[in-house]
Amino acid sequence: MSRLGRPAAVAPTQRVLAVVLAGGKGERLHPLTHDRSKPAVPFGGKYRIIDFVLSNFVNSGIQSIYVLVQYMSQSLIEYLRANWRTVGLTRDQFITVVPPQMRLGTMWYRGTADAVRQNLNLIHDFDPDLVAVFGADHVYRMDIGQMIRWHVERGAEATIATTPVPLKAASSFGLLETDARGRVLGFVEKPSDPKAMRGDPRRARASMGNYLLNKDLLVDLLTRRYKGEGELDFGRHVLPALHKSHGLYAYDFSSSVLPGAKTYEEPAYWRDVGTIASFHQANMDILGARPKLNLNNRRWFIHSGRYDGPPAKILGGRLRNCIVSDGCLVRGATIRNSILGRGVHVHEGALIEDSIVMDFCKVRAGARLRRAVVDRFNEIPAGARLGFDRGEDARRWFVDPTGIVVVPRGKTLVTR
Repeated sequence: MSRLGRPAAVAPTQRVLAVVLAGGKGERLHPLTHDRSKPAVPFGGKYRIIDFVLSNFVNSGIQSIYVLVQYMSQSLIEYLRANWRTVGLTRDQFITVVPPQMRLGTMWYRGTADAVRQNLNLIHDFDPDLVAVFGADHVYRMDIGQMIRWHVERGAEATIATTPVPLKAASSFGLLETDARGRVLGFVEKPSDPKAMRGDPRRARASMGNYLLNKDLLVDLLTRRYKGEGELDFGRHVLPALHKSHGLYAYDFSSSVLPGAKTYEEPAYWRDVGTIASFHQANMDILGARPKLNLNNRRWFIHSGRYDGPPAKILGGRLRNCIVSDGCLVRGATIRNSILGRGVHVHEGALIEDSIVMDFCKVRAGARLRRAVVDRFNEIPAGARLGFDRGEDARRWFVDPTGIVVVPRGKTLVTR
């Protein structure tokens, strides 16, 4: 039993090992990923992106979890050490961080499947029936037990979690063609001319980057069929060919039911927050009286980092539709449609709208922020203006193609 909520039961006869791939560079999220990997990027005022996949596993009753890290991993390692219970009451309850061990030679992970291949000793030692290989850089909530039961009921050897995406954006994803029972008939990674899914001409069936594989099949693939391969990726190499020889199925995430979800939420909410624009929008999606993603769900908590500071304090001002995290101090400021991380101080006459201000920043008197993302430990000077003059912003900061201004992580405090 986890303090995150009541775990959902998985198929009772299945011994499941989770492998979370958390080594991504997140190059399209630069400069938020200049000093950290994508899974370590703060989200929603109090979370990190990795909190979503870990909470999904723990809430689903799967508590044997290896987290594979690689690029800019120290921030993520420190966060997990400080904020996630890494051992439980039994030997099968653990969250263990695994940097590249270079067991197969002096090389880094060369793709998602190679990362698992280089850590097959962990799978052999645990001896699971199923291995759940999930990414760590998406924002969503998922009862993984439902996917496992679906996998077992169909006698699948491997299953890919999928979700419908608009056809105009489908070329950014791996796309699947299936029959009526969900068996995969074709799998193409990021096609230039995507095809619509069966019965829906406006959308395509996209891979979420989350996979279930029977342990014996996974070991055979990585030790025999692809033994001599260098770069090896599940989405590009292993899975597209697997449907021709094995029972590969596509689980429809949109058919899942999340405990405690509200009727007004977007069903099966899932976002690949791979760009500044998508990251900003996903943060905005948790705002409002009827948010697309309601994180106030007592039956499916998203666990987050501990903070030992004081509660938030508001000393006057005008606040509307915003999240103000612990330790914030607001003095006579105007804040609209925005998210303040922990320990943010906002001074007299400041304006913050449609923005994200991460932990321990200071917004001085009269400063004005519009459609900005301010990374941790920054100080916005009195009277500064961000988001009002694109040319001026571009000379000092990063401005994404949609006009969102990003201020990189500050250097004013020596802490993570």
